[in-house]
Amino acid sequence: MAASAPWQPQKDGLTAICGLLEQHISPSPSVDKSQIWQQLQTYSQNPEFHNYLVFILARAEGTSVEIRQAAGLLLKNNLRNAYSSMDPAYQQYIKSELLPCLGAADRHIRSTVGTIISVVIQLGGILGWPELLQALVTCLDSNDVNHMEGAMDALSKVCEDIPQVLDSDVTGLPERPINIFLPRLLKFFQSPHSSLRKLSLGSVNQYIMLMPAALYASMDQYLQGLFVLANDPSSEVRKLVSAAFVQLIEVRPSFLQPHLRNVIEYMLQVNKDTDEEVALEACEFWSAYCDAQLPPENLREFLPRLIPVLLSNMAYADDDESLVDAEEDGSVPDRDQDIKPRFHSSRFHGSDGAEEDDDDIVNVWNLRKCSAAAVDILSNVFGDEILPTLMAFVQAKLSNSDDETWKEREAAVLALGAVAEGCLIGLYPHLNEIIAYLIPLLDDKFPLIRSISCWTLSRFSKFIVEGVGHQQGYEQFDKVLLGLLRRILDNNKRVQEAACSAFATLEEEAADALAPRLEIILQHLMCAFGKYQRRNLRIVYDAIGTLADAVGGELNRPTYLEILMPPLIAKWQQLSNSDKDLFPLLECFTSISQALGTGFSPFAEPVFQRCISIIQSQQVAKVDPVSSGVQYDKEFIVCSLDLLSGLTEGLGSGIESLVSQSNLRDLLLQCCMDDASDVRQSGFALLGDLARVCPVHLRPRLPEFLDVAAKQLNTPKLKETVSVANNACWAIGELAVKVHQEISPIVLTVMSCLVPILQHSEELNKSLIENSAITLGRLAWVCPELVAPHMEHFMQPWCIALSMIRDDIEKEDAFRGLCALVRTNPSGALSSLIYMCNAIASWHEIRSEELHNAVCQVLHGYKQMLVNGAWEQCMSALEPQVKDKLSKYQV
Repeated sequence: MAASAPWQPQKDGLTAICGLLEQHISPSPSVDKSQIWQQLQTYSQNPEFHNYLVFILARAEGTSVEIRQAAGLLLKNNLRNAYSSMDPAYQQYIKSELLPCLGAADRHIRSTVGTIISVVIQLGGILGWPELLQALVTCLDSNDVNHMEGAMDALSKVCEDIPQVLDSDVTGLPERPINIFLPRLLKFFQSPHSSLRKLSLGSVNQYIMLMPAALYASMDQYLQGLFVLANDPSSEVRKLVSAAFVQLIEVRPSFLQPHLRNVIEYMLQVNKDTDEEVALEACEFWSAYCDAQLPPENLREFLPRLIPVLLSNMAYADDDESLVDAEEDGSVPDRDQDIKPRFHSSRFHGSDGAEEDDDDIVNVWNLRKCSAAAVDILSNVFGDEILPTLMAFVQAKLSNSDDETWKEREAAVLALGAVAEGCLIGLYPHLNEIIAYLIPLLDDKFPLIRSISCWTLSRFSKFIVEGVGHQQGYEQFDKVLLGLLRRILDNNKRVQEAACSAFATLEEEAADALAPRLEIILQHLMCAFGKYQRRNLRIVYDAIGTLADAVGGELNRPTYLEILMPPLIAKWQQLSNSDKDLFPLLECFTSISQALGTGFSPFAEPVFQRCISIIQSQQVAKVDPVSSGVQYDKEFIVCSLDLLSGLTEGLGSGIESLVSQSNLRDLLLQCCMDDASDVRQSGFALLGDLARVCPVHLRPRLPEFLDVAAKQLNTPKLKETVSVANNACWAIGELAVKVHQEISPIVLTVMSCLVPILQHSEELNKSLIENSAITLGRLAWVCPELVAPHMEHFMQPWCIALSMIRDDIEKEDAFRGLCALVRTNPSGALSSLIYMCNAIASWHEIRSEELHNAVCQVLHGYKQMLVNGAWEQCMSALEPQVKDKLSKYQV
């Protein structure tokens, strides 16, 4: 039987597809791109379509390279979805057409083929294409530069996208593919062609993290190769050499140990490379070295040469996009693409909420920022040792006052801010002088000097606030405060942003020291509120929210509220329920409602109703976006729940009338069952807050709330949703102390979840452990008869957790539970008596007389129960400071 004839395209089909591709890549505005795309999508339903595309890429010699390349890129994108269901004969045809193109005369065709090969390997594996490895080896060994480069290009893409594929056993091969390729890659380090040197080095670098046995064994040869390429004429190659040293110092510093001096010397030189990208790659080395916690001694002798290099690289490059921001642009509206996506972090009840990241001054990573980050981290490792070199530079640059040298002055101010933490002790005696120097720079004629001065001053906030207790210090604080307020009203958006962020930092440190200046602060912030464009408006909201958090109830005065509330309420009414500009306003109101407490009452009803309607419309949109008319976005729900929590916390039982006239209870239950963890997290936070002030309105659905809260604690994915579990656990405890016996149906279920959490405390976060210990105590307090029979299982880890909690109302509740259990089942705690004594001794002072007496009774009870020297034996096992603490209970 004759072999089936190879596939051939129809001429008409070929012409039609080439015509569509030509229109698809045409720059002409008259072409309707979406219609062309639709037609291409319709064609791609035809099983032979992909054969046409590979034919155009591989064989359409008379067609332009751009059209052939477009066919290849469309093929690559379509294969991701179509390959696995494709007829095997067509899969084979595509592969057989790609291999001969590895050595195509045109570089663009070779590169596109390499991209498709990598995708086919991702989808079908090496085993699905046994001819490929042989074809690559043949091309690499050929001596024809096109074939070598084509194979190298394909191989480099496989190494970048799926490096592990080459470092695994392949049936039918005597060794792993990486063992076959690595010697050839290392040999190409010496190729006369820079493209081959670049591709081979880039490919080997992909394996530093994985470190296959083959690379481990060839490490000396690889390092020798890096040293040979270190001064390569190609900047692309030099950049990859630096990248290799940075990765090695991060993951395998031991390999560099024998060569460390040479490597540091080399990185220092390359850090001055005329190509900024090469210098940037080298600059990453210093932070990587410090992060790897390698001995600082090795770097110490290089500091006098390194610090000046980093400092001079901190000046703005002439093409830095920030220089474009230097026009007075405060009145120009923001475009949508100017506005960064924002992330709201859900409410969290406990002691270790998420860490706030330092606001980056601006978003693009470049040599200036990398150098500043390196100086920052070096100052944290070496402290004041770097100051002599650094201050000599700073003073020299700041002494020039002519317009041409403004960028150098700006870099000097940035340098002072970068070392504000690490060199604080050495700077301390000079800080008054430094701050006095920086204050006038807030009014400099160059906007980027004004903005960096805001940032650097904010880095010294702690020091500035420390001095407010005496005349001179207060005057300085006041000058900084007023200077930043002036800059908040700057006409330059970049300066506005820096001033608002710096002011928010100062507010956090200053707290109630801001009170005497509240009126002028509010006037400036509300003036900015009227003046700013959309992007910076978000930062004003943040500054207002931070102010409310900082001064609390001080804000609750008619004079202040008349300045603050009308503009915010007007904005609130102006934004629609589906406008994302609501998010920062909702957050801002959350802080204000908590600060004002019952003072927020006049504004509470419209705010409460709006939150309810936002949650309602979003829950409808989730199921049926068409009829609701809004696009579903869970962040609306999260922000609204958090604002309702803030209102509940601020108004206390004053919120009851609003809750009773709404369907909040049913909406909240939906939120607590949502599939998004951050919606559940904020839902349980609100559940706990409502339980505190109006549990009566939760009662009709109490069993469902308790059931869904308990489920959050019993999940195999506890570590991934630890914040949800944390809030659910806290809410159960808050409900328990309000509804008492009604909690009993879930006590055993919840207890069976809390005990394993306490037993594995070292693997979970501190807050969840604390909340679990408190909730277990609250359940024990309201239902001791259910919990007491199981005491032996949990007393020890529970007491350890209780001893870590700071004195507060919640700890009191937990100890009421402890006393109730001991009264019900005294023998249940006998084996853990030492741990219980430690827990009792962890109190600084029990303020409640009734609890103090109950704890006394427990200890005396055991003293009477343990006869024949057993009590004394127990006491002698305690630490001296614990015995000391217990003496106040007269035992």
